[in-house]
Amino acid sequence: MKHRILVLLALAPLAPAWAQTASLPETIVTATRIPTPQERLPAATTVIDRQIIEERGYVTLADALVSVPGFNIVPSGGMGQVTSGFMRGTNSNHVLVLRDGVPMNDASHPSGAFNFGNTLLGDIERIEVVRGPVSAIYGTSAIGGVINLITRRAPADRQAQPYGELAGGTNYTARGIAGIAGTIGNTDYGVTGQSLSTRGSNAVAPRFYNNQGERDGFRSGVITARAGVNLGETAPANVLGMTRLDGLVTMRENQFGLDNIPNDDPNYTGNDRNWMGFLRSATELFGGDWTTGLTLSATEDRRRYTNWPDGLSSDTADELYRGRRERLAWDNTVRLADFGFLTANNFVFGAGSEKDSAFAKSILGSFRQDVDRSQQNTFAYIGTQHRLWERLDITTALRQDAPDGFDGATTWRIGGVLNLPEIASRLIASGGTAYSAPSIYQRYGINNFGFRGNPDLKPEHSTAWEAGIETDIGAGFTVSALYFESKIRDLIKGKSFPDNSSTNENIARAHIQGGEFGLTWRLSDSFSTRAAWTVQEARDEIKDTPLARRPRNSVSLSPRIAPKVDWVDVPNARLIIAPELIYYSRSPEDEYSRYLNDGSSIQERGYSKEGFVFNLTASLPVTQQITAFIEARNLGNRRYEPANGFVIPGRSAILGMRGVF
Repeated sequence: MKHRILVLLALAPLAPAWAQTASLPETIVTATRIPTPQERLPAATTVIDRQIIEERGYVTLADALVSVPGFNIVPSGGMGQVTSGFMRGTNSNHVLVLRDGVPMNDASHPSGAFNFGNTLLGDIERIEVVRGPVSAIYGTSAIGGVINLITRRAPADRQAQPYGELAGGTNYTARGIAGIAGTIGNTDYGVTGQSLSTRGSNAVAPRFYNNQGERDGFRSGVITARAGVNLGETAPANVLGMTRLDGLVTMRENQFGLDNIPNDDPNYTGNDRNWMGFLRSATELFGGDWTTGLTLSATEDRRRYTNWPDGLSSDTADELYRGRRERLAWDNTVRLADFGFLTANNFVFGAGSEKDSAFAKSILGSFRQDVDRSQQNTFAYIGTQHRLWERLDITTALRQDAPDGFDGATTWRIGGVLNLPEIASRLIASGGTAYSAPSIYQRYGINNFGFRGNPDLKPEHSTAWEAGIETDIGAGFTVSALYFESKIRDLIKGKSFPDNSSTNENIARAHIQGGEFGLTWRLSDSFSTRAAWTVQEARDEIKDTPLARRPRNSVSLSPRIAPKVDWVDVPNARLIIAPELIYYSRSPEDEYSRYLNDGSSIQERGYSKEGFVFNLTASLPVTQQITAFIEARNLGNRRYEPANGFVIPGRSAILGMRGVF
């Protein structure tokens, strides 16, 4: 595998960009905690801004991430149901999701993972994705990478700017967004409400002989409020400068039907509530050379699943899960003076404490599980960023975590970017370590089938590196290629005993290697396109078998066609046409749960079929403030199964209008 990937790297000018960027360089905060141009970051990054979200019709976080290189979305049902995300072949709990820098992973999830099928994007300004190990910056769960959702900001030149969206279409789908934001004096604010209702689709594969065709509906309501104030200078500017205070609260509730394979159950339903909030300060010291601040945050997830007997099934269930995370962080950025050839010098450091709590209780039903515990972690980190000779950017990071109940974790990361303007290229290389702490359920959970958590579990650890090149070859073409490799040890896996009891132990290892290739072509303002191809091999080193649900190849093609039109009364109006083609090669299934067409399962490993998905979005301004759009999903009506037995939604179309007033 490694030799094949190295050959592909040698052919980089013929193959396709890990970066999903516009023509202007992006400035990214997530990768180093310091706002830095994307071209100077030693990390594979993708930015999905508000323009991309709207032009491509992304409604949920899963929609937006499906074309990100190296990222694989696997839904196990319809909207709202469990949707896993695998980044660079790592496990779903190895992806850390942030909201404005605050961790959002669910503490009550059995492995501490994030559900990518829940989050709507009406209140999101941009999404920053950083691939590779970043535990040295953010701590646990960041083995595969980090995704940071950044909330919509207020315009600096408007006291009140309303915005909204109204759309509807197939499957009795209706959605809306209404918001207002502005700046009044030294205070800025924003409030966004959004809702989505749909009859949904049947996520159970149509190949099952006893498929009942039952659709699982989805209803979601979200409200987000944020405010910020600049307090101004409270002391001489050379000592204490401006203080910025920010606050945010967001609340979401989803109601949805649950799919069950191979025999669906129409009255099996779920309710998922989440709220999160934070208060953050940032104070400039010594003329702005040192910025220091505190962030106090809390998040809570509450999930309930119920099932009552009916004519199709006598199953009964009433399950309640509640996870909570409280966090206090002290963050600092120091901008150091230039020293000859050493410029753009920055030093970051900080410390904090976080507490996770999880509660799970099965009130009714044959399956019972229970947990009601918490665990705490304290941490400290430092990092540096420098530029040498105006062409070599170096970043470093070091972090120490001290979780309750097991040995602490020391993680590091170092990387560099060498700019070679003589050949219109840049070289990137980085390496580091990461870890994922065992979840509360893995340590303390119990169920009535003999499972008992293991409080002596150790964290999972990884060591990874990557290297690549990006080159402008003229005529608007940019090509890139990147090789990555990681080894993960002490993976947590279930272990059974002769008395039919089971627990978790650190008994597994994995080896992952692959390449990310990209092509960006900016022909003109009227046409551009991005293509990304990821090839990877992720294997269980103990069994020497492929890891489940990791396709070997994935490809995305995202053209943007924007001809000018003169038949609308809007100056410089353009019709934006945004096709999107996604391809996944076949991927291995779990060896314990392969379902056949008759609904039976066999105890052997199988492979899912390859999948193509073609989406198309078009938008056109009808006035200076209002844009009409149409979104078509899965136009080929392909019944691709990312997870064995569950298919993606079929063909659908949405028509709507959005505006900023």
